[in-house]
Amino acid sequence: MNFDPITEADAVHRVRAAMRAGLGGRIVTPNVDILRLAARDDALRAYLNAADLVVADGMPVVWASRLSHGRDGCLPERVAGADLIWSLSEACAIDGRRVFLIGGVPPAPVPRPADPAEAEGVGSADAVGRTEGADAVGRTDGADAAAWTGDADALRDWSAARELPAGAARAAAVLGTRYQGLRLVGAVSPPFGFLDDPAQTERLRAAVVAARPHLVFVGLGFAKQERVIELLAPHLPDAWFLGCGAAIDFVDGDQRRAPGWMRRSGLEWAHRLAREPGRLAGRYLRHDVPYALGMLARAAARR
Repeated sequence: MNFDPITEADAVHRVRAAMRAGLGGRIVTPNVDILRLAARDDALRAYLNAADLVVADGMPVVWASRLSHGRDGCLPERVAGADLIWSLSEACAIDGRRVFLIGGVPPAPVPRPADPAEAEGVGSADAVGRTEGADAVGRTDGADAAAWTGDADALRDWSAARELPAGAARAAAVLGTRYQGLRLVGAVSPPFGFLDDPAQTERLRAAVVAARPHLVFVGLGFAKQERVIELLAPHLPDAWFLGCGAAIDFVDGDQRRAPGWMRRSGLEWAHRLAREPGRLAGRYLRHDVPYALGMLARAAARR
């Protein structure tokens, strides 16, 4: 894997410069788990190597680089998608760029009022937020109606009046509140299994393309998010895409990120394992830890 030896600030600078030049691209953030999967899958490895920026999301990857190259020429730091979602959003707010979010937890059904008169003016129980205007994602029928476009104030008003919307819309509200001027043009939390439904996939593609974003955060997990980026990128050649894993869940508060000291010590995986042992124990303990140890041993042997 050919990593770009840059810092988070360098990555943000490169994306901003490319946007000013009208150039799009892809950022990938391989960690140990992604490297393990790519090592045995030629298509995944080719996808990662073809990205415009390849940065290391994982301290074991940084440590292996230091073992191989010493302090000179090694990866300078970990650059995580969960950090880039903040720093790139801040940069887009400064530059007036349009941002779209895909990911997060789909919305729970919102109970309809018993009295039809109470529902007057509320709109569809399946539609999240404002859906009018040329720049709107639009209303989609059924469980996949998890789209929102508009400003953060409108979303907060909606949230106060009804149940919380889907994860991506809540993350958009957080980012829009923190970074004044951020142009949030859409937020969609697709239902589970949507990639197996051509109609839902097409609605997502059409919604994102119509919004004309400069930057798209896709937080669906590897390699589902990469499939979505491959679907969208040909239609948005001037846009940048970041597959950001659980970053949207961290922003909207559905998941709690590890403390800073654990992230710096390479122990973020242990924090996530403690919170989701049933889902992650097999992946981390049976596969990722042995792969990481082997990677470090190989790096040390090459020095």
